[in-house]
Amino acid sequence: MAVPFRRTSKAKKGMRRSHQALTAPNMVVCPNCGELTLSHRVCPNCGYYKGKLVVAPKKDAKAE
Repeated sequence: MAVPFRRTSKAKKGMRRSHQALTAPNMVVCPNCGELTLSHRVCPNCGYYKGKLVVAPKKDAKAE
């Protein structure tokens, strides 16, 4: 059975894990309503994409 001869150092372990960092999603401001949304997706707040109404916006049940 294979067993490591030497312990992996903190530096080597850090070098190996350097590509595993999480990145924040790229958010853009919706030109129609000003909400932050993911790029290249329909705005969940107003339902617009590229200046056109694509999806009817959801109405809050609490607001009624």
